[in-house]
Amino acid sequence: MAVAPIVARGMTARAAASRTFEIVTKIQLEESHDAAIAWVPLPLSRTAPYQIDRGHTVGGNADKTRVERLAGSGAAVLVAEWGHMMPPPELIVTMTVETSDHRVSIASPNGAKRTADLARYLKPARLIPLDGIVKQTADGITRGKATDLAKARAIYEWIVENTVRNAEVKGCGLGDIRGMLETKNLSGKCADLNALFVGLARASGLPARDLYGLRVASSTQFPSLGRAGGDVTTAQHCRAEVWVDNYGWIPVDPADVRKLMLEEKKTSLTDPDVVKARDALFGSWEMNWIAFNDAHDVALPGSTGKPLPFLMYPQAEVAGARLDSLEPAKFTYTITARQI
Repeated sequence: MAVAPIVARGMTARAAASRTFEIVTKIQLEESHDAAIAWVPLPLSRTAPYQIDRGHTVGGNADKTRVERLAGSGAAVLVAEWGHMMPPPELIVTMTVETSDHRVSIASPNGAKRTADLARYLKPARLIPLDGIVKQTADGITRGKATDLAKARAIYEWIVENTVRNAEVKGCGLGDIRGMLETKNLSGKCADLNALFVGLARASGLPARDLYGLRVASSTQFPSLGRAGGDVTTAQHCRAEVWVDNYGWIPVDPADVRKLMLEEKKTSLTDPDVVKARDALFGSWEMNWIAFNDAHDVALPGSTGKPLPFLMYPQAEVAGARLDSLEPAKFTYTITARQI
């Protein structure tokens, strides 16, 4: 599909070529006399140079469905409710998302200026504090860096050089960055390593955010950084962005550099493929991935349970008890994706 260029302040022009994906989330719960509620994150709906939400449809047998906006972020979530669970509850959410590969040229400042709405991307979250060891580490990394761009790049390079991807971590990790720094255990997955980037950037005075989403296609650049179409139930992935004056939001993904090293068995940061990925993932994203939201400390609408660190997986509760979203086979839910 071809789309007209879209230019937003602090963003690059939208690429002429784009792809459109259909993503289907299907939730099936066991038959019961108890009430149930489910939540499915919807695609990012704010203006972005890399993604357009083309809408969604809802199927199944829920008694009520609605779209809610998460407080403080504007993120959208589909909420479905059943008064009882006979017959077995079923929810089918079909989303359509258009994506374009995204690159911000570090060599070409665009004059973007910081605005008041960026202040919320300088605040701490429960698992992303900005004081104590986080602030001390950020100050050490950025000492002597005169510009915001130099600070952002220094933090990115520090993450790449000092962290390790841990395949044993459940799901995408939690992003408890104080715990990582205090224990000196700088290992984890994308929600850990990219949260560390976001926390260190915010502690350095740079607006930054995690983008929680899903891989929906294979990669044309790096074999390990994609998921072939079809079953993408466990293909969740978060990325990060940092705001730099004169450039706007810069896409980054230091966690994926470490994923490539682990999964493609690269043992050195000087390996040509690692060098290529390290350079590409500061300033660009291949959009074989869709974004859901940048929300932290998520209180699910209609739930009395604890807030989530972030919302990237489908969620459900039966009789007030939350199911384990990291066990889709027991939940039960599936996610499929295809290019259309």
